[in-house]
Amino acid sequence: MSDLDITAYIPQRAPFVMVGGVVDVDDKLYVTKFVVSDGNIFSINGEFTEPGLVENMAQTAAAGTGYKYQQLGEVVPVGFIASIKSLKIKSLPKVGDELRTEVAIMHKVLNVHVVEAKVICKEEVVASCEMKIFEQSEK
Repeated sequence: MSDLDITAYIPQRAPFVMVGGVVDVDDKLYVTKFVVSDGNIFSINGEFTEPGLVENMAQTAAAGTGYKYQQLGEVVPVGFIASIKSLKIKSLPKVGDELRTEVAIMHKVLNVHVVEAKVICKEEVVASCEMKIFEQSEK
């Protein structure tokens, strides 16, 4: 699954792509991987900064949704972060670290998805939050 072009599932393009591949997608959980590079726009002084972690979590939600729509042969929708709640950043990953990001779907009400997200690096949760994501329909 992760060998596919991630940009088929998300609207972002380089240099703003913060997920590397889809690892798993089911009805309640989306999982991506990402290796922090030195050339990343959110890598500063050898660390992947807070905005990068937040964007990584949001893009994981987008990638999971995009993957599901692609499997149904439908147009991938664009989503926007409506709110972020309870953001916790415990540590900043280093350049070269591989991140595993998990987004659990808590509720869907109309076009708003409430998700809990966490970024795992070296088997430690380094960032987490709750997000509300507004999905813009094509119709």
